[in-house]
Amino acid sequence: MMSDIWDFLSKNLFGNRRKFFMAVVTVGMMLLIPLPAPLLDALMAINLVLALLILLVAINKRASVFFSIFPLILLALTVFNLALNVFSSKLILTQGSGFNGHMIRIFSFFMVGSGDTEGLVLGLVIFVVIITVQAVVIIKCTTHIAEAATGFALDALPEKQVAIKAGYSSRRITEEESIALENELQQELNFYRAMGGSSRFISGNVKVGILLIAANILGGIIIGTVIHGEPISQATGLYIPFAIGSGLLSLFPALLVSTATGIAVIQSVSSGAFREDVSARSSPAAQLIILAIRFAEKQAKDFSVPAKSVEAKSPKRAAEEMPPIIPLDPLSLELGYSLIPLVDREKGAELLERISRIRREIGLELGLVFSGMRVIDNIRLKSSEYCFKIQGMDVGRGKLRLGHCLCINPGGGKDELGGEKTLDPSFGLPALWVSEDKRDEAERLGYTVVDPPSIIATHLTEIIKRHAPEILDRQKTQSILDALEKDYPAVVVEAQKILTLGEIQKVLQALLREQVSIRNMVVILEALADYGQTAKTAKNMPFLIENVRQALGRQICLQYASDDRILRVLTLSQSLEQNILDSSLETFSGIVSAMDSPARAAWIMALSRSIKAVQDQAWHPVILCSEAARFLVKSSTEREIPELAVLSVPEMVSDIIVKAVGEVKIEEKKRRKNHET
Repeated sequence: MMSDIWDFLSKNLFGNRRKFFMAVVTVGMMLLIPLPAPLLDALMAINLVLALLILLVAINKRASVFFSIFPLILLALTVFNLALNVFSSKLILTQGSGFNGHMIRIFSFFMVGSGDTEGLVLGLVIFVVIITVQAVVIIKCTTHIAEAATGFALDALPEKQVAIKAGYSSRRITEEESIALENELQQELNFYRAMGGSSRFISGNVKVGILLIAANILGGIIIGTVIHGEPISQATGLYIPFAIGSGLLSLFPALLVSTATGIAVIQSVSSGAFREDVSARSSPAAQLIILAIRFAEKQAKDFSVPAKSVEAKSPKRAAEEMPPIIPLDPLSLELGYSLIPLVDREKGAELLERISRIRREIGLELGLVFSGMRVIDNIRLKSSEYCFKIQGMDVGRGKLRLGHCLCINPGGGKDELGGEKTLDPSFGLPALWVSEDKRDEAERLGYTVVDPPSIIATHLTEIIKRHAPEILDRQKTQSILDALEKDYPAVVVEAQKILTLGEIQKVLQALLREQVSIRNMVVILEALADYGQTAKTAKNMPFLIENVRQALGRQICLQYASDDRILRVLTLSQSLEQNILDSSLETFSGIVSAMDSPARAAWIMALSRSIKAVQDQAWHPVILCSEAARFLVKSSTEREIPELAVLSVPEMVSDIIVKAVGEVKIEEKKRRKNHET
């Protein structure tokens, strides 16, 4: 019943602008037009009932019902209460002993009694106590709680927004749920902002009410003694009870509304209503309160389920909601607190959109499509730090300075720009942090200028390329095969008959490890179907990988060839290549290079010199060797020179011009000297 009345008022009065406007105009006219005492009685009764209704609704309904209209209700009731004060004061002072307002007379008799001296003093004392409790305790505490809650809500807003965006990015919630949560968060924030000032309406109402009561007493005594010629005792006995009754009818509804305000603000941090929160504690005293409230609402039948059952079921429900295993995120980005604005769409941040574009670009370039990346804040990080993780493990991190740009000097000359020295987190190049206002100057000096979102985007791209084999698990491999089987069922079925899912995954990981795109899966599966059985019989996975690479020969050549279709390569001297082949050793994990340390050091040193000469010409370092040596050359240089591309002669295609730009060789004297050492 209480809920029905509240919903009726919300929809038909507070929710209807025209009706609410008419009500406000009517209240304003009460300040100017004299009205009869019976109407005053009716309006005071309505004021009291409304205040009691608001208190009961605050106890029984969830805090969210107040978010949109409760501050408006406070303002409307404050104006209504002040209008009643002015209205009643006017009637009391003008009519005197002829005043026939029954509500005020009843309340004055309740407080003062017959009107003798003892009753007047007692009534005044009780009246002062009520004012003190309301003004000093309830209103002051409610105002302080509202202001503090507003501050805490504003401080927690960025973290809540990031949590919602992270939930949407990780697909734990849908777009509609994300929008609903953001709207609810904004509604809550608006409520706190409004309540921070609206709670002062009641405080002002009490202060004005006290002044009007004092004016009623003083004005009544002056009118009674000076104008009507009454003795002061008679004027005092007449006007003080009226003033106390009028003040009580004004302050008692304000007391109820201020209490409801405190409950609304306090329980706004709770997920349920005040009644439900008290019930959950299973306190006997709390149960008496609940019984009283429900008896007043004539809903005692809803109390048939004891509160202990709630406690008994809570652990079971929590156990049911807890998953048997909490999986790690395949790929995640963690941000320090000061970097949260980078993912705040409301402030125009584009980092999340850039991440989506990177997913598409990686899919087109490497053929690897990964699911959404989780973006969260991490208080363990420094405020300006970010961190990439794969399966919960740290794979890269960096620091940003918002409001600054990262300037990289590609020429390696003197740093004429000035600024804070640092390293580019993606490639480890020397760089400078400069303020945004120096961006144009840095570009004129030839620096490569990068803003913070672009730094994270570039770093993410490199992280994915570098760790693509780790991202490609069996589940993603199966998803690729399932998607391909719709259009190419024959080759998919044949390849899976010969090779297991894990063996197909290892081949794809080997290609990604050397930055070879797996987008052309049909050609890869054709090669796996052709050479898979031979590789399994010989237990030689490198053989299978080499044949897949040869099937992708044109793609690999074009990846490193220039626009004029010239592939510039470094070759190995015959003796060096033979030494590498002779160092091969077959182990349980496969074929590895077992070159001794001095020889290997000389080989890496000679290779590094040749690579530097090629890089000075702005060419990508590419080694061309025999098919037998390719796997050993790559595995022996992967740790020191991971960016080195190693191709074999069978991977070359006829329409690509291969041009040798250098030969890697170890001088015999130096090799013998290193060996003797």
